[in-house]
Amino acid sequence: MRPSLLKYSFCIICCLFSLQIFSQTEIKGKVVDFTQLLPIESASVYVQNSTIGTITNSDGKFSLTVPQKHVNDTLVISSIGFKSYKTTVAEFDGSVDIFLEEDIASLDEVMIVAETRPKTGNDIVLRAIEELPDNMPEQPYLQKGFLRHKERNKKEFKWLIEAALTVYDSGYASGAKNNLKINIDEIRKSYDLRDVDSLFAYASYLKYNVGGINVRSKKLNRDTIKTASLIEAIKWNDERVNGMDNLFKEKLNLVRNATTKNALLGDDVLKTHQFKLDTVLVENDRKLYKIKIFEGEEYVGLNTKNIYNEGFHPKGWIYIYWDTYAFKKIEYELVAASSAQKRRSKSLFDTLVNHKLVLDYKEYNEKMYPSYMYYETPKLVQVGNRSSDIIEEDKAQANKEEQFYYTVQELLFTEIIQDEEAVQQKLQEKWSSDIFVSKPYNASFWKNYNVLLESEEEDQLIKDLSKRASLYKQ
Repeated sequence: MRPSLLKYSFCIICCLFSLQIFSQTEIKGKVVDFTQLLPIESASVYVQNSTIGTITNSDGKFSLTVPQKHVNDTLVISSIGFKSYKTTVAEFDGSVDIFLEEDIASLDEVMIVAETRPKTGNDIVLRAIEELPDNMPEQPYLQKGFLRHKERNKKEFKWLIEAALTVYDSGYASGAKNNLKINIDEIRKSYDLRDVDSLFAYASYLKYNVGGINVRSKKLNRDTIKTASLIEAIKWNDERVNGMDNLFKEKLNLVRNATTKNALLGDDVLKTHQFKLDTVLVENDRKLYKIKIFEGEEYVGLNTKNIYNEGFHPKGWIYIYWDTYAFKKIEYELVAASSAQKRRSKSLFDTLVNHKLVLDYKEYNEKMYPSYMYYETPKLVQVGNRSSDIIEEDKAQANKEEQFYYTVQELLFTEIIQDEEAVQQKLQEKWSSDIFVSKPYNASFWKNYNVLLESEEEDQLIKDLSKRASLYKQ
């Protein structure tokens, strides 16, 4: 009996120990500007000296699941231009709002001290690009992340995808085309309600994939198209506009791909961009240059296959660490500037802003890793009749509201894996970057997975969609 009792007791202890290791603590809160009493969007919320973290939504709210082993570690809430808030995870009180106070360095004082440092925005950005080999990871690594992909027209949500993904990067010195991989680990999605709007995608698919066919989308009739053919066309349009390879391996990955041919932040960056030093801010006790982005002499283009994505001027902001010249954050827009692009953008999308991009980085083991990515672009789905002989104003407005989608992709990176054995083991698996593929819904996986918290407005819109097409029942 005694050996059996000992064995039984040992099993109980092991179970309790396992529960303690794998149990998690969920913390929720709201971050507010102390002076303006307004919510702070995109504030960083993370466990110090770890890769566990999230950001606040447009309401200033966040939700973060922290493994039990980190409950006594320091929780940091920070935002550029504000003093940080710090407490232990165990002592965090989410029942009261977290107020952050403004924290700005004196630009005049900084520039007086900085006799040997670059003083203009152009020189600071060029120095930051020069320092990329020292600031970016040189060794292969994996990053785990959460993706939310949303599509809607001006009236309603049409589609929602949430995915857990893994990104492999062989190191900054290697080109992204062949040395960066993306895999969709788990996925959940609403039913696709876009088929009634996707005649332009079908017409474009025929144009670029089926020879000898000359067809305009406004002459097509949905009832005459096979559903399977339409689905194939929609997926083709999805991949060319919003595929993961486009976001990671092409020009939009500004910092990671700065060494690639014709990169936006490449050797000729000052031909298409100019940079002006605005001020010096503070984030988590570190100074950052705040630099304004504006147009250079030449237009910016993305060279997207089968899409006219040229003729833009850039605008936005870059935040660069004072001490290391590492890129901390980039807020970047491409605005139609050439005559051809202005006509196209205004006519098709009713806006001149074609691309909005946010890249946020975090420091880990003295290297900078992606922390958060946001990408927004309009996707044309239905041209309809936009001729000048339309008299019915309401009908014309309806066409405008439904002829394109706002597509948004948000990525929150939740884990960095540097162990060589773990990296190699993952690489032996089959990889696929297709976020539009159908997979069974894994409820147990999503139960404790860190996701981005939606704003109240977006959450309500998603619930309205889910009444017809549940995200969780597939």
